[in-house]
Amino acid sequence: MEELLEVTLGRMLHARKLKLVTAESCTGGLLSHRITNVPGSSEYFLGGVVSYAYEAKVALLGVSWDALRAHGAVSREVALEMGRGARRALAGDLAVSVTGIAGPGGGLPEKPVGTTWIGLVTPDGEWARRYSFNGDRAGNKALSADAALQMLLDYLNGERRLDIEAT
Repeated sequence: MEELLEVTLGRMLHARKLKLVTAESCTGGLLSHRITNVPGSSEYFLGGVVSYAYEAKVALLGVSWDALRAHGAVSREVALEMGRGARRALAGDLAVSVTGIAGPGGGLPEKPVGTTWIGLVTPDGEWARRYSFNGDRAGNKALSADAALQMLLDYLNGERRLDIEAT
């Protein structure tokens, strides 16, 4: 049986003495939930911010109104601002952020349902990945959490070509 992504991630963070924080929108806390389902996660997980509305992104994470107006909440720019804000607010080593359109409504021609951006902010760089998922609401949320965990694992495994567009 293959080890869960969050278990592998926890082992790696613990071994490297790194502290992780999250900034979530479309996943509504699912990513943090999965991380904290692992016994001992308090050793490496400091906490997270669920910022669903624009106002919460601005007030809690310091996302700029200019970025929200110019690019929308589901964008590379906002994903990275969310990550920066979480890292700053919670003093983490690594911050991962998720913003997307889970569905079934809310999609636009240029950003259909399932469009998701994952951001990663670290001491040595910032990256963002765009995904286009095709599930229902619960499926898109689960796929987004998986993608965020995988991006963290890719980073910890030494991958530095983290800016991609995936489907």
